[in-house]
Amino acid sequence: MSIVNNDFHDILVNRHSVRRFDPKIKISHEEMLEMLNESITAPSACNLQAWKFVVVDSSEGRAKLRQYFMKFNYPQIDDSSAIVLFFGNTLAYKKYSELWHSMYNDQKVTKEAMEAALSTFMPLYEKADRTMLVADAMVDTSLAAMQFMLVAREHGYDTNAMAGYDAKHAAITAGLDPQQYIPVMAIAIGKHNEAAEKEITTTRYPIGDLVDFQ
Repeated sequence: MSIVNNDFHDILVNRHSVRRFDPKIKISHEEMLEMLNESITAPSACNLQAWKFVVVDSSEGRAKLRQYFMKFNYPQIDDSSAIVLFFGNTLAYKKYSELWHSMYNDQKVTKEAMEAALSTFMPLYEKADRTMLVADAMVDTSLAAMQFMLVAREHGYDTNAMAGYDAKHAAITAGLDPQQYIPVMAIAIGKHNEAAEKEITTTRYPIGDLVDFQ
């Protein structure tokens, strides 16, 4: 494993968004898959796992992103090690039965547990309207995206979460069905170029202004 930081407190409180990356730093596909594999341990409603990831790390892929991203985000596109596009999969339930049967075959769940899950959740998703399917996919994928940013710090990298792009072009440009895959977030990952950008610390609202106990 390529872990360089096991200090969870440091990972959590010292994560921050950076806009200037060191263009000389490359991330192997093996390590990227390792990080994404850690990221998909994120919570998922009914274990539906309604997410899809597209990793852009080639010059051709970056050129495509420039076609529909805001110019504000060009520095991240150009100099990061990669940009990971996080999509919600609104049709994830179509593989749900296959998933549960694989868990049963691997003796991870009993037959009763499998049948209970499928009889409870499959009808729910099969009859769901698009609004529910999109909402579930957005929540699942947002959790995976946040976990990816923490995993990145665990591996010694920095990130920048981006939503500054024309979302209607995201799936099509990535070669995905825009009806099935909903763009949730793009995350640039790499090493911070501290010579080009000073570290930015932000002020958060006082927690007392944000919390009610009832």
